[in-house]
Amino acid sequence: MKKIIFSFLLFIITVFAYAQRPVKKTSNKAISTAQSNVVTVQDSVKKGSVGAKSTQKKEAVITDYLIINHLRDTTYLDTTLTINKEYKYNYLRRDEFGLMPFANIGQTYNSLTYNFNDTHLIPGFGAKAKHFNYLDAEDINYYHVPTPLTELYFKTALTQGQQLDAFFTTNTSKQFNLSIGYKGVRSLGIYQNSLTSSGNLRMTASYKTKNRRYILNTHFTSQDLLTQENGGLKDDNLAFFESGDPDFDDRGVLEVNFENAENLLLGKRFYLNHSYDFIRPKDSLSSNSLQLAHVMTLEDKIYTFDQSAANTDYFGEAFRTSSLKDRTELEQFTNQLQLNYKNSTLGNLQFNATHNNYNYGYDKIVALNSGTITNRLIGDVVSVGAKYNKQYKGFNLNGNAELNVTGDFDGNYISGTASYQLNSDLKILANINHSSIAPNFNTLLFQSDYKNYNWSNQFNNIKSQQLLFNIDSKKYANLTVDLNTINDYVYFSKNEDGNVKPYQNSDAITYLKLKLQKEIRYKNFALDNTVLYQNVQDNSNVLNVPQIVTRNTLYYSNQVFKKAMFLQTGIIFNYFSSYNMNSYDPLLAEFYTQNQEKFGGFPRLDFFVNAKIRQTRIFLKAEHFNSAFTAKDYYSAANQPYRDFTIRFGLVWNFFL
Repeated sequence: MKKIIFSFLLFIITVFAYAQRPVKKTSNKAISTAQSNVVTVQDSVKKGSVGAKSTQKKEAVITDYLIINHLRDTTYLDTTLTINKEYKYNYLRRDEFGLMPFANIGQTYNSLTYNFNDTHLIPGFGAKAKHFNYLDAEDINYYHVPTPLTELYFKTALTQGQQLDAFFTTNTSKQFNLSIGYKGVRSLGIYQNSLTSSGNLRMTASYKTKNRRYILNTHFTSQDLLTQENGGLKDDNLAFFESGDPDFDDRGVLEVNFENAENLLLGKRFYLNHSYDFIRPKDSLSSNSLQLAHVMTLEDKIYTFDQSAANTDYFGEAFRTSSLKDRTELEQFTNQLQLNYKNSTLGNLQFNATHNNYNYGYDKIVALNSGTITNRLIGDVVSVGAKYNKQYKGFNLNGNAELNVTGDFDGNYISGTASYQLNSDLKILANINHSSIAPNFNTLLFQSDYKNYNWSNQFNNIKSQQLLFNIDSKKYANLTVDLNTINDYVYFSKNEDGNVKPYQNSDAITYLKLKLQKEIRYKNFALDNTVLYQNVQDNSNVLNVPQIVTRNTLYYSNQVFKKAMFLQTGIIFNYFSSYNMNSYDPLLAEFYTQNQEKFGGFPRLDFFVNAKIRQTRIFLKAEHFNSAFTAKDYYSAANQPYRDFTIRFGLVWNFFL
């Protein structure tokens, strides 16, 4: 604890020791006013220069620091301290609502809710439990900044570890931007053989000509996500964990199923998105534009599971007794051509054609008594698609469709969205989706040194239909009604012999989600509520979700110390109802369905104190503090306890050069 307090004070001193550029602020009414909206940048003047005038000041407004996503939608830098920032201050750096973390930082998450709106017509890689912190092409942003911008993120982890996300971007000219970022996590954990270590490197470049006819966005990512796996606590040690006996407060004394295994996900990707306007509007009154765009993605993924000695009690019979090593590879090369036409009357229309080359598999063929397991799935898929968008007064219409026309994988999706802005506060949206998509590669083909983890399947496409209605209002509430029908659902489960295998469900599944979000404010106090109700009609019980998931935050916020600091403090209540929670398989890095044990029904209370000084945000949190006086029945999956009470802190620091 002394080390934590000392480190926390050290970081605070560091923040104040480094001089930040002065920032002008608006009036301090409401949380949003904690945002700095003008950054003052001073031009340097050489000392000793004759006739040197006083330093000139150039004001760069915070809205000039642009963030551009892969669809070229643009937002700007946000340095506010809001409750939504508190929700995103975690390992993933996004809101974790609907996810149940494992004990150590950097481990996987159990999903409490699902989204079946998938538009990828090529099977995914698999190993989904390793992909929560994997940055896809859609997660990479591009930038345009008037001055160099740096963001530093730091947060403590569990036992000999920390989280760090360092980011820098600069414009070398008005046309060219570069950025580089690295997110790294290392945490030993409190249970045996549970170390995590991950790194996410991302580099981007953006360019546009002076007349903006040609625009280019490109990035490179290199990612590695390592986790030591222990298979969870042994069955006979669960009683020790739940007993509350002080002898077991040191979780390292609890026995785990094995201490000699780890899995690793590696990924490298090069991405290019560029376009040229053949016909460009001369002014706002022009009605036509014509653009040719090209999007290219080259991505390699490798997933490995290593174990020094076989554990046949847990995984079943193995081909070898020691030095087990499973390695799965995927090479994917995608090219898409787009023809984009915009007309002020007709709207925006896109036609696209995509070629996808994939190479998934292994370097050997496996011969079993039941047959031979092939080593590769190699092929090409060509698809065509179209998109449409039209805005008229308060209406916004969107359509999106794509179809595989050649190749070994059939697939298609169609989506339509209509929204209407009734007034400045109230927006109504309706969405309908249909998709038919092949299941992930690892359900179709998998090889392992463990005999039971070898299969080759011919599954039908997973077909889903979705109806979604949304009402968005800050004054009243945000309400979402999401109704899904899923056919031929592919999932993992144990067979009669206790071996985890992929299966396809023959029955239709009806899945309903109702989500309500509303913040109630009184002076400087606020109660932020997010409640999710779920109902599944499934005769086979292969899709299990909790009926209720809720997060309720009571907090206080105000300007203090003569408005030099913005303070935010409160308590977060997390809860999900008891249900047949999915179990975790460390060899596959997948969750599988089980209907024998129910987990959940326990509250998680977090106390937090956050502060903002200029562009620096400081976070202090007592996580799951109620575990110090409640029953020890909290699990993230079968045999996988959730973390105990812990205190963590960190900061996010934006500064401008």
